[in-house]
Amino acid sequence: MSSPSRSDITAHREAIVAGRWFGGLPAALQDALLDGAVLHALDTGQRLFARGDAFDGIYCVVRGALRTVGVSENGKEAILAILEPCSWFGEIALFDGLARTHDVIADQSSLVLRVPKAALEAMLAANPGWWFWFGLLQSQKMRFAFIALEEAALLPAPIRVARRLVFMAEGYGEWQDRTRRVLPLPQDQLASMLSLSRQTINQVLRQLEGQGLVKLSYREMEILDLDGLRQAGSPSQMTD
Repeated sequence: MSSPSRSDITAHREAIVAGRWFGGLPAALQDALLDGAVLHALDTGQRLFARGDAFDGIYCVVRGALRTVGVSENGKEAILAILEPCSWFGEIALFDGLARTHDVIADQSSLVLRVPKAALEAMLAANPGWWFWFGLLQSQKMRFAFIALEEAALLPAPIRVARRLVFMAEGYGEWQDRTRRVLPLPQDQLASMLSLSRQTINQVLRQLEGQGLVKLSYREMEILDLDGLRQAGSPSQMTD
């Protein structure tokens, strides 16, 4: 990770404010977070932090993408989420003061903003009411986690795949009033995220492609019909 710098944070403010959580914060809290922040550049494959590391602050993806993973003793990764621009993360340890729960690794050349632990502690000590907003951030993550657990237990693979693609196209609910058509998502990553086999993922994606909902390319896919994909991800598509 490159040496931190406060330069250019102002230049990235518009992109950061575009996120639903940060954009909904009181202006004073927005200012406090950015005033105490530093920027870090990451190369592809570079680890931002690892499971067991001490809490050093919370982060926001400014550019690029990172993956949150669990790593087994033999080095196998289980991808839990892909973090993209406007996504804030790392807040769990802010509440419990314990070590990091997972590894976060740059999936491509990326730029992240970090609000250091000392700056967070100072602003929250001076403004206890601001804890509400960090609680909101954590509750949004918990809501998604419970939905994912329920889907894994109850929904068939085709519906789970369609729903996850819609979530990603909408920035996991973090983006305001925008979606995207192209997902830079290799099939093996999608398989890991959903705990499905690579073969199953390929079969489902080929079915979606045959329905005219997506177009598959090397290490990415284009969403051709987002409304149709939402329908494909509806539990009403389940058959007895």
